[in-house]
Amino acid sequence: MLSIRPALPADLPGILVIYNQVIETSTAVYALAPVPLSERRSWYEARLSEGYPVLVAEDGAEIVGFSSFGPWRGAWPGYRYTVEHSVHVKAEHRGRGVGRQLLTSLFPLALALGKHVMIAGVGAENEASLRFHETLGFERVAQFKEVGHKFGRWLDLVFLQRWLDGAGAFRE
Repeated sequence: MLSIRPALPADLPGILVIYNQVIETSTAVYALAPVPLSERRSWYEARLSEGYPVLVAEDGAEIVGFSSFGPWRGAWPGYRYTVEHSVHVKAEHRGRGVGRQLLTSLFPLALALGKHVMIAGVGAENEASLRFHETLGFERVAQFKEVGHKFGRWLDLVFLQRWLDGAGAFRE
């Protein structure tokens, strides 16, 4: 039985396993080497101290995914109504709706914080993630050519956005 809930410090080892799996096997994160638990702990503590959520998907006692959002383009005050999200799911649990539940659970939390737009940065070669975002109302708005480099090749990055409050071009 899958449940989505706020992450606890005890969930960080499970989050780390997923994050490092993504780093080692995909271009979803442009980090080049696995990170230590201390890095994920710092990330988690920073998110919470800034008032941003970190959610986990739990299947039984196993953490099978996580999601969060944080500031877009740093702390510039003009961007205070925009956030960028991340959502990652263990490889063997993808395609089962876990990512959808994790991401859609972020929307009301962002709205409650007065956010207007959510941004997704997705590798251009990741058609599954691009389609996933589009089914949830994200629109492609930009593609940056060869801004990343991993696994010996240049990577394009696509930005997608979704209006959270219905005020933008996208309407549910």
